[in-house]
Amino acid sequence: MTVTGVHPDRRGRRAGRRAIDAGSVLLLAALVGLAGCASAGPPSRSAGASRSAGASPPPGPSPSAVTTQPPAATVAPSPEVPGAPDRPTGPTERATLTWVVDGDTIRVLVGGREERVRYIGIDTPEPYPRSAATPQPFALAATEANRRLLAGGDLVLEKDVSERDRYGRLLRHVWIERDGAWTLLNLRLVADGFARVTTYPPDVKYVDALLAAQRTAREDGRGLWGESTP
Repeated sequence: MTVTGVHPDRRGRRAGRRAIDAGSVLLLAALVGLAGCASAGPPSRSAGASRSAGASPPPGPSPSAVTTQPPAATVAPSPEVPGAPDRPTGPTERATLTWVVDGDTIRVLVGGREERVRYIGIDTPEPYPRSAATPQPFALAATEANRRLLAGGDLVLEKDVSERDRYGRLLRHVWIERDGAWTLLNLRLVADGFARVTTYPPDVKYVDALLAAQRTAREDGRGLWGESTP
């Protein structure tokens, strides 16, 4: 009987083809699995996992970033002064503060121009005296008191008799109005002990109230009256 055999080379080629077919099947299965994972998307993370990974909280203002408007400037009540006026009684015009020169002189915008204004009836120590290298005692405190009282910026200038002094400065009683209450700064600086009464007729409209305020300040040792004065 004749037996027909398979040539050894053919058997090797068939085995190779079977190995290739099996590898193709495995590769195809792997590709299908990867495609399924991609379509499903990445696994979701729990809120706890997000926090532990350092995820940022929802946007919003932090407590430290919240700011509040500063309170409006207020003026503490001044000591009672007999005969003190409670509001302007003469011709007035509104002005805006631009600079505090010292305790009794300021610069303002009024009528569309800048003017220097000298307070009527008072005198404060000089922070820049011509005959000395250092400020006069209590000069810086008086300047700061004037600046603090004028913190709101808006003021009212009241004319007495004269328009200007020999240096070209406007001569005025200076008022501020805060929350319906009027304060005469010339008088207030005297009452708090930051200024002395110094009058030059005919501008003596409030001289009686100024002198009364000075007496009380001196008796109580307020401000410059607390120092040894002549």
